[in-house]
Amino acid sequence: MRKLLYALAATTLLFTAWAQAAPELRSDHPERYTVVKGDTLWDISARFLNNPWYWPEIWQVNPQVANPHLIYPGDRLALVYIDGQPKIMKMANGDGVIKLSPQVRSEAIDTPIPAIPLDAIASFLTDTRIVTPEQIAAAPYVLEGEDGRIVTGAGDRVYARGQKPANTVGVFRRGNEFVDPKTGEFLGLEARSIGTAKVTATNGDVLTLLLSQSNEEIRIGDRLLVNASRPLSTSFVPTAPAKPVSGQMMAVDGGVNQIGQYDVVAINLGLREGIEPGNVMAVLQSGNLVRDPVTGETIELPSERAGLLMVFQAYEKMSYGLMLQASRPLAVGDQVTNP
Repeated sequence: MRKLLYALAATTLLFTAWAQAAPELRSDHPERYTVVKGDTLWDISARFLNNPWYWPEIWQVNPQVANPHLIYPGDRLALVYIDGQPKIMKMANGDGVIKLSPQVRSEAIDTPIPAIPLDAIASFLTDTRIVTPEQIAAAPYVLEGEDGRIVTGAGDRVYARGQKPANTVGVFRRGNEFVDPKTGEFLGLEARSIGTAKVTATNGDVLTLLLSQSNEEIRIGDRLLVNASRPLSTSFVPTAPAKPVSGQMMAVDGGVNQIGQYDVVAINLGLREGIEPGNVMAVLQSGNLVRDPVTGETIELPSERAGLLMVFQAYEKMSYGLMLQASRPLAVGDQVTNP
């Protein structure tokens, strides 16, 4: 009973601390800032706040303006106080702050700044996806290349077998199988995009394809799926998860041993846990195992906060995130939790 009471007390303290957290202005924050090309929303948030994931709490937007969170190069931002609370607003062409009144902004030639560096996550947002083993098993597969070649690339002709998915298809390779490291639950199968092709002829269930683009060599057994490209999103903003969560990093893109800034990682939290694109999560480095010199026991030292990641793609049972900060090398298995 005593252990249960201690556990409940600890949970209550954790929830209270999470619920009472608030935006904290940096001591060296600017009063004015002009957005430049190459900025990201995360960069700008971090200029003003010690905890940039609370950006929505201080960003004063007009809810009647289309896409009110979008910020463009050349926009001038000002830190003001409304009812004693700090707010960041866009400035007018003069020195005044834009008044929040109903209006519609025409689309500028410049594109809005993204939340995070899009080049680091482009392939995950447009092609690579999480599927079921059944979807991969039922998909058409590459038989061989022209003239019997087993490895092909862009500009080559290949043959595949199966039901034609569409006129233009994506070529995918079976990637990681994600299993929850704690429960053993199967969370999803990664279908990694390696190219695109156009179906030029069909003969029964044999398909002839012309490879129009390839990221790497196409091999026998690679699968064909409808290339349901998703446009790059710049609309998500840094936010804290809506409720307390705790999970782990399951894999890192590229299979490197140490995880650092701008690496893409997979975590065992998804939509069902309330995770959404834009959620920022703290990464806790697992404590070392040490031998107690007195008792001889093996003791695990406490985990220490060592980084921040932002979720950019969320699926039902898992998500992908981009490592934004890493104060020390991190690894698969490290914990992710509320920032």
